[in-house]
Formats: sequence, C-alpha cells, structure tokens
Amino acid sequence: MSTTGLRIRRAIEDDAPLIAKLGVRTFRENFAQDNDPEDIKSYLALNFSLDQIKSELVDPSSIFLLAYEGEEPIGYAKLIGGKIPKSVKGPKPVELVRIYVDQKIIGKGYGSALMKSCIEQANLAGYKTIWLGVWEKNERAIKFYKKWGFAEVGAQVFVLGSNVQNDFIMERLVDT
Repeated sequence: MSTTGLRIRRAIEDDAPLIAKLGVRTFRENFAQDNDPEDIKSYLALNFSLDQIKSELVDPSSIFLLAYEGEEPIGYAKLIGGKIPKSVKGPKPVELVRIYVDQKIIGKGYGSALMKSCIEQANLAGYKTIWLGVWEKNERAIKFYKKWGFAEVGAQVFVLGSNVQNDFIMERLVDT
C-alpha cells in the first residue's frame, strides 16, 4: 500500500463546490444501494448544497480536510466541535462527522492517511477525544474505526430522509 501520491490539505471557503461534489459522490457510493432513492435525494439536497457546505466551511468550530491523489480530489473529512452525546466520556471531544474516499481507491491506504490527518488536526486544535457516529449496518466502516482504536460507547438516531436509522457512537483518545 503506497500513498506516495497522496496530498492532504485543510479546505478553505473557495473549496465549497469541490466538497459538495465530493460529498454527494462519496455518500451515494457508500449508501445508495442500501437506502431508498428518495431518502438519499432529500438527504443530499439538505446536507450537500453549496450554501450548506459554505456555511460549514466558515464555521470556526469545523475543520475540513481534502485528500488528493496527484491533482485528483479523492476524499475528504470533516471534524467539528460542539454538541456531544452523553455517552461520550473522553475529555475535550471533537466529532469526526465525515470521512470518505472514492470507492475505487478503498484499500490503498488513503482512508488511513486521512484518518491520521484527522487525528493530527484534532491534536493541533487542542482536542483530546475524537468521537463519531457510524451506521450500525456499515460493517466495513466499523471495522476500519476499530482498527484505529475507536470503541463503541453508545448509540444515536440518524435520520436519512424519511428513514430513521441507528448509529453506533464510537470514541477514542486523540493521543494513544
């Protein structure tokens, strides 16, 4: 697994169109086959509109990372401070809201490199714990997070269009 051509950088407001496009593409790749098309459509319209992404990018509590293979954008991640579920007990937590890479490159180590960058950014920002919600049916993601030292600490509801789903809440210390 070589990630020699991988470059990861912090996103800026001008990256909103790119993040919106990447977000739609990678979310569809990961969840369209297991969910109603109308639910996917409404979720994407709400969460990946250009205005929504722009507002998230200028939020001082959020950190977006963009991953490139050469000049081609292949993934992104979003961390945000703020609302914390009661089941998250670690000190000074930040949420890993999204971490996605293109399906065609899964297994090449890019997801791990992006996760490493998320942990580094969380540490630089002074966070001590990273937590996330992951769909209980997303076995590949759960396995990936466990490999990175995340442990299940609770559950929460995730609404995808008209579909109410169950997410596991997982957390890990930043410095382990």
